[in-house]
Amino acid sequence: MNQSIFASEIFKRLSLVLLTVLFISSCATQKKAVVWQSSAQPLAEIEKLRQQIKAPKFADRDFLITSYGAVGDGKTKNTEAFKKAIEACSKAGGGRVVVPTGTYLTGAIYLESNVNLHMVDSAKILFSRDYKDYPIVFTRWEGMEVMNYSAFIYAYGEENIAITGNGVLDGNADNENWWNWNGAPRYGWKAGMGNQRIARDSLHKLMYAETDPKKRVFGDGFYLRPNFIQQYNCKNVLMSDFKLINSPMWCLNPVLCENVIVERVKVISSGPNNDGCDPESCKNVLIKDCYFDTGDDCIAIKSGRDQDGRRIGRPAENHIIEGCEMKEGHGGVVIGSEIAGGARNIYALNNTMDSPELDRVLRIKTSSSRGGIIENVFMKDTKVGTYKEAAVKFNMFYEKPGNFIPTIRNIWVENMTVEKGGKYGLMSAAYKSSPVQNVKMININIKGVEVPMKVDYIEGLDFQNVRINGEIVTVPDSLKR
Repeated sequence: MNQSIFASEIFKRLSLVLLTVLFISSCATQKKAVVWQSSAQPLAEIEKLRQQIKAPKFADRDFLITSYGAVGDGKTKNTEAFKKAIEACSKAGGGRVVVPTGTYLTGAIYLESNVNLHMVDSAKILFSRDYKDYPIVFTRWEGMEVMNYSAFIYAYGEENIAITGNGVLDGNADNENWWNWNGAPRYGWKAGMGNQRIARDSLHKLMYAETDPKKRVFGDGFYLRPNFIQQYNCKNVLMSDFKLINSPMWCLNPVLCENVIVERVKVISSGPNNDGCDPESCKNVLIKDCYFDTGDDCIAIKSGRDQDGRRIGRPAENHIIEGCEMKEGHGGVVIGSEIAGGARNIYALNNTMDSPELDRVLRIKTSSSRGGIIENVFMKDTKVGTYKEAAVKFNMFYEKPGNFIPTIRNIWVENMTVEKGGKYGLMSAAYKSSPVQNVKMININIKGVEVPMKVDYIEGLDFQNVRINGEIVTVPDSLKR
Protein backbone atom coordinates (compact mmCIF):
# COMPACT_ATOMS: atom_id res chain seq x y z
CA MET A 1 0.00 0.00 0.00
CA ASN A 2 1.54 3.36 -1.04
CA GLN A 3 1.80 6.24 1.44
CA SER A 4 -1.04 8.32 0.01
CA ILE A 5 -3.50 5.38 0.12
CA PHE A 6 -2.30 4.47 3.62
CA ALA A 7 -2.75 8.04 4.83
CA SER A 8 -6.20 8.19 3.25
CA GLU A 9 -7.23 4.95 4.97
CA ILE A 10 -5.96 6.19 8.35
CA PHE A 11 -7.88 9.45 7.90
CA LYS A 12 -11.11 7.57 7.11
CA ARG A 13 -10.75 5.37 10.18
CA LEU A 14 -9.97 8.32 12.46
CA SER A 15 -12.97 10.19 11.05
CA LEU A 16 -15.20 7.20 11.72
CA VAL A 17 -13.95 6.96 15.32
CA LEU A 18 -14.49 10.70 15.81
CA LEU A 19 -18.03 10.55 14.42
CA THR A 20 -18.82 7.59 16.69
CA VAL A 21 -17.51 9.46 19.73
CA LEU A 22 -19.53 12.55 18.78
CA PHE A 23 -22.67 10.44 18.28
CA ILE A 24 -22.27 8.74 21.67
CA SER A 25 -21.60 12.09 23.30
CA SER A 26 -24.69 13.56 21.65
CA CYS A 27 -26.89 10.69 22.89
CA ALA A 28 -25.52 11.08 26.40
CA THR A 29 -26.23 14.80 26.29
CA GLN A 30 -29.81 14.22 25.14
CA LYS A 31 -30.42 11.80 28.02
CA LYS A 32 -28.99 14.18 30.60
CA ALA A 33 -31.68 15.85 32.71
CA VAL A 34 -32.25 19.57 32.49
CA VAL A 35 -31.89 21.20 35.90
CA TRP A 36 -33.41 24.66 36.15
CA GLN A 37 -31.54 27.04 38.45
CA SER A 38 -34.32 29.61 38.68
CA SER A 39 -37.90 30.02 37.51
CA ALA A 40 -36.64 32.57 34.99
CA GLN A 41 -35.37 29.68 32.85
CA PRO A 42 -38.68 27.84 32.32
CA LEU A 43 -40.51 31.17 32.04
CA ALA A 44 -38.20 32.11 29.18
CA GLU A 45 -38.83 28.72 27.56
CA ILE A 46 -42.57 29.29 27.83
CA GLU A 47 -42.36 32.62 26.02
CA LYS A 48 -40.35 31.02 23.19
CA LEU A 49 -42.94 28.26 22.97
CA ARG A 50 -45.80 30.75 22.76
CA GLN A 51 -44.29 32.14 19.58
CA GLN A 52 -44.39 28.70 17.98
CA ILE A 53 -48.05 27.94 18.68
CA LYS A 54 -50.28 29.63 16.12
CA ALA A 55 -54.03 29.39 15.55
CA PRO A 56 -55.03 28.15 12.08
CA LYS A 57 -56.57 30.70 9.72
CA PHE A 58 -59.56 30.04 7.51
CA ALA A 59 -60.93 31.48 4.30
CA ASP A 60 -63.76 33.98 4.61
CA ARG A 61 -66.47 31.61 3.35
CA ASP A 62 -69.51 30.27 5.20
CA PHE A 63 -71.33 27.02 4.49
CA LEU A 64 -74.60 26.85 6.41
CA ILE A 65 -75.54 23.27 7.29
CA THR A 66 -79.21 24.08 6.73
CA SER A 67 -78.33 24.74 3.08
CA TYR A 68 -77.39 21.06 2.87
CA GLY A 69 -80.61 19.74 4.38
CA ALA A 70 -79.99 20.02 8.12
CA VAL A 71 -83.02 20.46 10.38
CA GLY A 72 -82.51 21.76 13.92
CA ASP A 73 -85.47 20.11 15.61
CA GLY A 74 -83.45 17.74 17.82
CA LYS A 75 -85.11 14.72 16.15
CA THR A 76 -84.05 14.70 12.50
CA LYS A 77 -80.73 12.95 11.97
CA ASN A 78 -78.37 15.32 10.18
CA THR A 79 -75.27 13.16 9.64
CA GLU A 80 -75.42 13.45 5.86
CA ALA A 81 -76.00 17.23 5.96
CA PHE A 82 -72.87 17.74 8.09
CA LYS A 83 -70.90 15.51 5.70
CA LYS A 84 -72.03 17.40 2.59
CA ALA A 85 -71.36 20.83 4.11
CA ILE A 86 -67.87 19.88 5.32
CA GLU A 87 -66.93 18.28 2.00
CA ALA A 88 -68.16 21.34 0.07
CA CYS A 89 -66.25 23.68 2.35
CA SER A 90 -62.99 21.72 2.08
CA LYS A 91 -63.33 21.32 -1.70
CA ALA A 92 -63.81 25.08 -2.08
CA GLY A 93 -60.53 25.71 -0.24
CA GLY A 94 -61.91 25.95 3.27
CA GLY A 95 -63.89 28.28 5.48
CA ARG A 96 -66.56 27.91 8.16
CA VAL A 97 -69.24 25.26 8.31
CA VAL A 98 -71.85 27.12 10.34
CA VAL A 99 -74.33 25.52 12.72
CA PRO A 100 -77.18 28.01 13.26
CA THR A 101 -79.61 28.25 16.17
CA GLY A 102 -81.33 24.94 16.86
CA THR A 103 -80.55 21.42 18.06
CA TYR A 104 -78.99 19.21 15.40
CA LEU A 105 -79.00 15.47 16.00
CA THR A 106 -76.20 13.64 14.20
CA GLY A 107 -73.92 10.65 14.09
CA ALA A 108 -70.15 10.90 13.68
CA ILE A 109 -68.76 14.09 12.12
CA TYR A 110 -65.52 13.90 10.12
CA LEU A 111 -63.52 17.15 9.88
CA GLU A 112 -61.56 17.82 6.69
CA SER A 113 -58.59 20.14 6.15
CA ASN A 114 -59.17 23.89 6.23
CA VAL A 115 -62.61 23.54 7.84
CA ASN A 116 -63.79 25.41 10.93
CA LEU A 117 -66.94 23.81 12.37
CA HIS A 118 -68.55 26.87 13.94
CA MET A 119 -71.59 27.00 16.22
CA VAL A 120 -73.46 30.23 16.73
CA ASP A 121 -74.61 31.15 20.25
CA SER A 122 -77.64 28.90 21.12
CA ALA A 123 -76.67 26.19 18.63
CA LYS A 124 -76.42 22.62 19.87
CA ILE A 125 -75.01 19.53 18.19
CA LEU A 126 -76.66 16.51 19.83
CA PHE A 127 -75.00 13.15 19.14
CA SER A 128 -76.93 9.98 18.42
CA ARG A 129 -77.15 7.18 20.97
CA ASP A 130 -77.16 4.57 18.20
CA TYR A 131 -73.69 2.99 17.98
CA LYS A 132 -74.39 2.19 14.30
CA ASP A 133 -73.99 5.91 13.58
CA TYR A 134 -70.26 5.67 14.38
CA PRO A 135 -68.17 3.89 11.72
CA ILE A 136 -65.10 1.82 12.54
CA VAL A 137 -61.93 3.91 12.12
CA PHE A 138 -58.27 3.77 13.10
CA THR A 139 -58.10 5.28 16.56
CA ARG A 140 -56.48 5.11 19.98
CA TRP A 141 -58.39 3.75 22.94
CA GLU A 142 -56.80 4.22 26.36
CA GLY A 143 -53.45 4.70 24.62
CA MET A 144 -53.70 1.60 22.40
CA GLU A 145 -54.09 1.64 18.62
CA VAL A 146 -57.24 -0.11 17.44
CA MET A 147 -60.00 -0.20 14.86
CA ASN A 148 -63.04 0.95 16.82
CA TYR A 149 -65.95 3.35 16.78
CA SER A 150 -65.17 6.79 15.44
CA ALA A 151 -64.99 9.57 17.96
CA PHE A 152 -68.09 11.75 17.74
CA ILE A 153 -65.96 14.38 15.97
CA TYR A 154 -62.96 12.79 14.24
CA ALA A 155 -60.17 13.72 11.83
CA TYR A 156 -57.18 11.78 10.55
CA GLY A 157 -54.14 13.32 8.88
CA GLU A 158 -55.86 16.67 8.32
CA GLU A 159 -54.43 20.21 8.61
CA ASN A 160 -55.95 23.51 9.71
CA ILE A 161 -59.09 22.29 11.44
CA ALA A 162 -61.19 23.88 14.15
CA ILE A 163 -64.30 23.57 16.31
CA THR A 164 -65.40 27.01 17.50
CA GLY A 165 -68.30 29.13 18.71
CA ASN A 166 -70.42 29.49 21.82
CA GLY A 167 -72.67 26.53 21.10
CA VAL A 168 -72.99 23.21 22.93
CA LEU A 169 -71.68 19.78 22.02
CA ASP A 170 -73.90 17.24 23.79
CA GLY A 171 -72.67 13.63 23.81
CA ASN A 172 -76.08 12.45 25.04
CA ALA A 173 -74.43 9.90 27.37
CA ASP A 174 -75.87 8.84 30.70
CA ASN A 175 -76.29 5.72 32.84
CA GLU A 176 -78.64 4.22 30.25
CA ASN A 177 -76.55 5.16 27.21
CA TRP A 178 -72.80 4.58 26.76
CA TRP A 179 -71.74 4.92 30.41
CA ASN A 180 -73.06 1.51 31.44
CA TRP A 181 -70.62 -0.10 28.94
CA ASN A 182 -67.99 0.65 31.58
CA GLY A 183 -69.36 -2.28 33.59
CA ALA A 184 -69.75 -0.46 36.93
CA PRO A 185 -73.16 -0.60 38.67
CA ARG A 186 -72.90 3.06 39.70
CA TYR A 187 -72.92 3.95 36.00
CA GLY A 188 -76.01 1.92 35.21
CA TRP A 189 -74.57 -1.52 34.46
CA LYS A 190 -76.64 -4.50 35.61
CA ALA A 191 -75.93 -8.21 35.66
CA GLY A 192 -76.49 -9.71 32.23
CA MET A 193 -75.64 -6.52 30.34
CA GLY A 194 -72.65 -6.32 28.04
CA ASN A 195 -69.59 -4.31 29.09
CA GLN A 196 -66.07 -3.42 27.94
CA ARG A 197 -64.06 -5.65 30.26
CA ILE A 198 -63.53 -8.69 28.01
CA ALA A 199 -62.72 -6.50 24.99
CA ARG A 200 -60.38 -4.33 27.02
CA ASP A 201 -58.43 -7.37 28.19
CA SER A 202 -58.35 -8.71 24.63
CA LEU A 203 -57.01 -5.41 23.30
CA HIS A 204 -54.27 -5.46 25.94
CA LYS A 205 -53.24 -8.96 24.83
CA LEU A 206 -53.17 -7.93 21.17
CA MET A 207 -50.99 -4.97 22.07
CA TYR A 208 -48.59 -7.09 24.15
CA ALA A 209 -48.34 -9.53 21.22
CA GLU A 210 -47.54 -6.54 18.96
CA THR A 211 -50.35 -7.46 16.58
CA ASP A 212 -50.82 -5.17 13.57
CA PRO A 213 -53.09 -2.42 14.96
CA LYS A 214 -55.24 -2.45 11.82
CA LYS A 215 -56.07 -6.09 12.58
CA ARG A 216 -57.26 -5.25 16.10
CA VAL A 217 -60.85 -4.83 14.97
CA PHE A 218 -63.48 -4.13 17.59
CA GLY A 219 -66.71 -2.13 17.38
CA ASP A 220 -70.15 -3.75 17.52
CA GLY A 221 -70.60 -6.10 20.46
CA PHE A 222 -67.31 -5.19 22.16
CA TYR A 223 -68.51 -2.15 24.16
CA LEU A 224 -65.39 0.00 23.84
CA ARG A 225 -66.86 3.48 24.19
CA PRO A 226 -65.86 6.14 21.66
CA ASN A 227 -64.11 9.33 22.73
CA PHE A 228 -65.89 12.62 22.06
CA ILE A 229 -63.37 14.58 19.96
CA GLN A 230 -60.25 13.02 18.48
CA GLN A 231 -57.95 14.62 15.92
CA TYR A 232 -55.42 11.95 14.92
CA ASN A 233 -52.08 12.86 13.33
CA CYS A 234 -53.24 16.37 12.47
CA LYS A 235 -51.51 19.75 12.31
CA ASN A 236 -52.81 23.18 13.31
CA VAL A 237 -55.79 22.31 15.49
CA LEU A 238 -58.07 24.80 17.26
CA MET A 239 -60.88 24.16 19.76
CA SER A 240 -62.40 27.27 21.28
CA ASP A 241 -65.39 28.74 23.12
CA PHE A 242 -67.84 25.82 23.04
CA LYS A 243 -69.33 23.91 25.95
CA LEU A 244 -69.02 20.11 25.95
CA ILE A 245 -71.25 17.89 28.07
CA ASN A 246 -72.17 14.22 28.60
CA SER A 247 -69.29 12.44 26.87
CA PRO A 248 -69.18 8.62 26.57
CA MET A 249 -65.49 8.64 27.52
CA TRP A 250 -62.46 10.96 27.07
CA CYS A 251 -63.67 14.40 25.98
CA LEU A 252 -60.91 16.25 24.05
CA ASN A 253 -58.27 13.83 22.76
CA PRO A 254 -55.88 15.11 20.07
CA VAL A 255 -53.44 12.31 19.21
CA LEU A 256 -50.02 12.68 17.52
CA CYS A 257 -50.92 16.26 16.65
CA GLU A 258 -48.72 19.32 16.35
CA ASN A 259 -49.69 22.92 17.06
CA VAL A 260 -52.86 22.52 19.14
CA ILE A 261 -54.83 25.30 20.84
CA VAL A 262 -57.68 24.69 23.30
CA GLU A 263 -59.05 27.96 24.66
CA ARG A 264 -62.14 29.12 26.56
CA VAL A 265 -63.68 25.66 26.32
CA LYS A 266 -66.00 24.48 29.10
CA VAL A 267 -66.13 20.74 29.79
CA ILE A 268 -68.76 19.38 32.20
CA SER A 269 -69.05 15.61 32.05
CA SER A 270 -69.23 13.32 35.06
CA GLY A 271 -69.29 9.84 33.55
CA PRO A 272 -66.67 7.07 33.80
CA ASN A 273 -63.28 7.88 32.26
CA ASN A 274 -64.62 11.32 31.38
CA ASP A 275 -61.21 13.02 31.26
CA GLY A 276 -61.55 16.66 30.24
CA CYS A 277 -58.59 17.15 27.89
CA ASP A 278 -56.09 14.41 26.99
CA PRO A 279 -53.48 15.59 24.49
CA GLU A 280 -51.70 12.35 23.57
CA SER A 281 -48.21 12.26 22.03
CA CYS A 282 -48.73 15.86 20.90
CA LYS A 283 -46.18 18.63 20.39
CA ASN A 284 -46.70 22.36 21.02
CA VAL A 285 -50.02 22.52 22.85
CA LEU A 286 -51.73 25.51 24.53
CA ILE A 287 -54.67 24.92 26.88
CA LYS A 288 -55.83 28.33 28.05
CA ASP A 289 -58.71 29.85 30.02
CA CYS A 290 -60.74 26.62 30.07
CA TYR A 291 -63.12 25.16 32.68
CA PHE A 292 -63.16 21.48 33.67
CA ASP A 293 -65.63 19.66 35.92
CA THR A 294 -65.13 16.00 35.12
CA GLY A 295 -65.63 12.38 36.14
CA ASP A 296 -61.91 11.67 35.79
CA ASP A 297 -58.73 13.74 35.33
CA CYS A 298 -59.36 17.35 34.30
CA ILE A 299 -56.27 17.59 32.07
CA ALA A 300 -54.17 14.46 31.49
CA ILE A 301 -51.05 14.58 29.33
CA LYS A 302 -50.46 11.20 27.66
CA SER A 303 -48.16 9.43 25.16
CA GLY A 304 -49.46 5.88 24.71
CA ARG A 305 -49.73 2.71 26.72
CA ASP A 306 -46.94 0.15 27.17
CA GLN A 307 -45.82 -1.51 23.89
CA ASP A 308 -47.77 0.88 21.67
CA GLY A 309 -46.39 3.95 23.40
CA ARG A 310 -42.81 2.69 23.21
CA ARG A 311 -43.17 1.44 19.62
CA ILE A 312 -44.47 4.76 18.33
CA GLY A 313 -42.02 6.62 20.55
CA ARG A 314 -43.62 10.06 20.40
CA PRO A 315 -43.43 11.95 23.70
CA ALA A 316 -45.88 14.57 24.87
CA GLU A 317 -43.83 17.74 24.70
CA ASN A 318 -44.07 21.50 24.96
CA HIS A 319 -47.47 22.00 26.65
CA ILE A 320 -48.70 25.21 28.28
CA ILE A 321 -51.71 24.98 30.63
CA GLU A 322 -52.69 28.49 31.65
CA GLY A 323 -55.54 30.32 33.34
CA CYS A 324 -57.75 27.24 33.66
CA GLU A 325 -60.27 26.43 36.37
CA MET A 326 -60.70 22.86 37.63
CA LYS A 327 -63.49 21.56 39.83
CA GLU A 328 -64.25 17.85 40.33
CA GLY A 329 -61.82 15.28 38.93
CA HIS A 330 -59.23 12.68 39.85
CA GLY A 331 -56.54 15.30 39.26
CA GLY A 332 -56.20 18.89 38.06
CA VAL A 333 -52.98 18.83 36.03
CA VAL A 334 -52.05 15.21 35.40
CA ILE A 335 -49.31 13.42 33.47
CA GLY A 336 -50.10 9.78 32.69
CA SER A 337 -50.91 7.09 33.14
CA GLU A 338 -50.66 6.14 29.44
CA ILE A 339 -47.23 7.77 29.22
CA ALA A 340 -44.90 5.10 27.76
CA GLY A 341 -43.66 7.54 25.12
CA GLY A 342 -42.54 9.96 27.82
CA ALA A 343 -43.34 13.61 28.51
CA ARG A 344 -41.22 16.72 28.71
CA ASN A 345 -41.57 20.47 29.01
CA ILE A 346 -45.01 20.64 30.63
CA TYR A 347 -45.81 24.09 32.00
CA ALA A 348 -48.82 25.04 34.16
CA LEU A 349 -49.37 28.69 35.06
CA ASN A 350 -52.02 30.71 36.90
CA ASN A 351 -54.54 27.91 37.31
CA THR A 352 -57.23 27.62 40.01
CA MET A 353 -58.71 24.47 41.51
CA ASP A 354 -61.38 23.92 44.13
CA SER A 355 -63.53 20.92 45.00
CA PRO A 356 -63.73 18.40 47.83
CA GLU A 357 -64.04 15.87 44.99
CA LEU A 358 -60.79 16.96 43.31
CA ASP A 359 -58.31 14.29 44.36
CA ARG A 360 -54.97 15.93 43.49
CA VAL A 361 -53.57 19.23 42.23
CA LEU A 362 -50.47 17.98 40.37
CA ARG A 363 -50.47 14.26 39.66
CA ILE A 364 -47.81 12.22 37.84
CA LYS A 365 -48.85 8.58 37.45
CA THR A 366 -46.98 5.83 35.64
CA SER A 367 -45.73 2.27 36.17
CA SER A 368 -42.96 -0.15 35.22
CA SER A 369 -45.17 -1.54 32.45
CA ARG A 370 -45.00 1.96 30.92
CA GLY A 371 -41.39 3.06 31.35
CA GLY A 372 -40.34 6.29 29.69
CA ILE A 373 -39.03 9.58 31.02
CA ILE A 374 -41.24 12.31 32.48
CA GLU A 375 -39.18 15.45 32.92
CA ASN A 376 -39.21 19.23 33.07
CA VAL A 377 -42.57 19.88 34.71
CA PHE A 378 -43.10 23.45 35.88
CA MET A 379 -46.13 24.62 37.88
CA LYS A 380 -46.39 28.21 39.09
CA ASP A 381 -49.00 30.48 40.66
CA THR A 382 -51.65 27.88 41.53
CA LYS A 383 -54.58 28.79 43.79
CA VAL A 384 -56.48 25.94 45.42
CA GLY A 385 -59.58 26.08 47.59
CA THR A 386 -59.61 22.44 48.61
CA TYR A 387 -58.67 18.97 47.38
CA LYS A 388 -59.12 15.42 48.69
CA GLU A 389 -55.87 13.40 48.67
CA ALA A 390 -52.59 15.16 47.77
CA ALA A 391 -51.42 18.55 46.52
CA VAL A 392 -48.50 16.95 44.66
CA LYS A 393 -48.37 13.22 43.99
CA PHE A 394 -45.84 11.00 42.19
CA ASN A 395 -46.85 7.38 41.63
CA MET A 396 -44.75 4.76 39.79
CA PHE A 397 -47.10 1.93 40.79
CA TYR A 398 -50.33 3.06 39.12
CA GLU A 399 -50.98 -0.26 37.34
CA LYS A 400 -49.38 -3.68 37.11
CA PRO A 401 -45.56 -3.86 37.14
CA GLY A 402 -43.33 -4.70 34.20
CA ASN A 403 -39.72 -4.51 33.06
CA PHE A 404 -39.57 -0.82 32.14
CA ILE A 405 -38.75 1.24 35.21
CA PRO A 406 -39.94 4.82 34.65
CA THR A 407 -38.02 8.03 35.32
CA ILE A 408 -39.55 11.17 36.88
CA ARG A 409 -37.21 14.15 37.16
CA ASN A 410 -36.93 17.92 37.32
CA ILE A 411 -40.23 18.97 38.88
CA TRP A 412 -40.65 22.62 39.94
CA VAL A 413 -43.69 23.84 41.92
CA GLU A 414 -43.76 27.50 42.92
CA ASN A 415 -46.34 29.80 44.52
CA MET A 416 -49.08 27.33 45.45
CA THR A 417 -51.68 28.27 48.06
CA VAL A 418 -54.23 25.85 49.46
CA GLU A 419 -57.00 27.03 51.79
CA LYS A 420 -58.00 23.57 53.00
CA GLY A 421 -55.77 20.64 52.21
CA GLY A 422 -56.70 17.00 51.98
CA LYS A 423 -54.91 14.03 53.46
CA TYR A 424 -51.36 14.77 52.23
CA GLY A 425 -49.26 17.71 51.14
CA LEU A 426 -46.56 15.87 49.16
CA MET A 427 -46.95 12.19 48.34
CA SER A 428 -44.52 9.91 46.51
CA ALA A 429 -44.39 6.21 45.65
CA ALA A 430 -41.26 5.45 43.58
CA TYR A 431 -38.74 2.69 43.00
CA LYS A 432 -35.59 2.64 45.12
CA SER A 433 -33.65 2.03 41.89
CA SER A 434 -35.37 5.01 40.23
CA PRO A 435 -36.19 7.69 42.80
CA VAL A 436 -38.02 10.83 41.76
CA GLN A 437 -35.20 13.27 41.02
CA ASN A 438 -34.74 16.98 41.58
CA VAL A 439 -38.03 18.20 43.05
CA LYS A 440 -38.16 21.86 44.02
CA MET A 441 -41.06 23.43 45.94
CA ILE A 442 -40.96 27.18 46.55
CA ASN A 443 -43.40 29.45 48.39
CA ILE A 444 -45.96 26.77 49.19
CA ASN A 445 -48.70 27.38 51.76
CA ILE A 446 -51.07 24.49 52.47
CA LYS A 447 -53.57 24.81 55.31
CA GLY A 448 -55.55 22.07 57.00
CA VAL A 449 -53.66 19.06 55.67
CA GLU A 450 -53.66 15.83 57.73
CA VAL A 451 -50.16 14.52 56.90
CA PRO A 452 -47.53 16.97 55.54
CA MET A 453 -45.52 14.33 53.64
CA LYS A 454 -45.74 10.67 52.76
CA VAL A 455 -42.59 10.09 50.73
CA ASP A 456 -40.42 7.10 50.01
CA TYR A 457 -37.74 7.64 47.33
CA ILE A 458 -36.93 11.19 46.22
CA GLU A 459 -33.42 12.30 45.39
CA GLY A 460 -32.74 16.03 45.55
CA LEU A 461 -35.84 17.39 47.26
CA ASP A 462 -35.59 21.13 47.90
CA PHE A 463 -38.07 23.15 50.00
CA GLN A 464 -37.90 26.92 50.04
CA ASN A 465 -40.49 28.64 52.24
CA VAL A 466 -42.83 25.66 52.37
CA ARG A 467 -45.52 26.07 55.03
CA ILE A 468 -47.97 23.33 55.93
CA ASN A 469 -50.54 24.03 58.63
CA GLY A 470 -48.74 27.29 59.37
CA GLU A 471 -45.35 25.74 60.07
CA ILE A 472 -42.19 25.80 57.96
CA VAL A 473 -41.43 22.31 56.68
CA THR A 474 -37.82 21.24 56.16
CA VAL A 475 -36.51 18.40 54.04
CA PRO A 476 -35.03 15.37 55.85
CA ASP A 477 -31.33 14.95 55.08
CA SER A 478 -32.01 11.56 53.47
CA LEU A 479 -34.09 13.23 50.73
CA LYS A 480 -31.71 16.07 49.92
CA ARG A 481 -29.06 13.93 48.25
